[in-house]
Amino acid sequence: MYFYIHSFSHQTPVIMRVNLKLMLVFLISLLCIFSFHSCKKEKNVSDMEKSTDKQLYDMSKSTAGFTWFKNSDVLLNKSSGSAHPQSFLRTRYNSTAATKLDGAGRIMNGVSFPEGSLIVKELFESTTNLVRYAILYKKSDSPDADARGWVWGYINADGVIVESASKKGSSCISCHSQNGNIDYMLMNKFFP
Repeated sequence: MYFYIHSFSHQTPVIMRVNLKLMLVFLISLLCIFSFHSCKKEKNVSDMEKSTDKQLYDMSKSTAGFTWFKNSDVLLNKSSGSAHPQSFLRTRYNSTAATKLDGAGRIMNGVSFPEGSLIVKELFESTTNLVRYAILYKKSDSPDADARGWVWGYINADGVIVESASKKGSSCISCHSQNGNIDYMLMNKFFP
């Protein structure tokens, strides 16, 4: 196949021989390389790694810098008001949330936790088997925050999401709104 290409400098036609099959193979190869490169980039960062749930899980795994409820990391027996199926629990507060604890490590009456507060309830099946984190993180500007600015996490100790933060605590809020709660917290009510 021949194509005529006009040379603007000489104004004379130039004849070029082009192998159409070779050109097609070349273009398809280029397209495949760009597609593979694009897909490879997307696979390096998974949806879980970008998600609120992953961030909550990562923030909750370490106990460093936290204050325990009543200043004690001793496991408590499940309370009569708990909807969590696990038998034991303990609750901790990051340094921001801990500003709303009194000297005895109890939540001050009538407080509202400030932005950046992270509260982690560790749920145990037995005294040695941590199975789940129930997490509250005050981050009002998060798309996953509820009307009060809390982001809710419910994640197994191995990182498996039980209920996504995107649900905004929809299965938790009714219980946490019961009489005697302090900004959704029920520790003082059930563990005075």
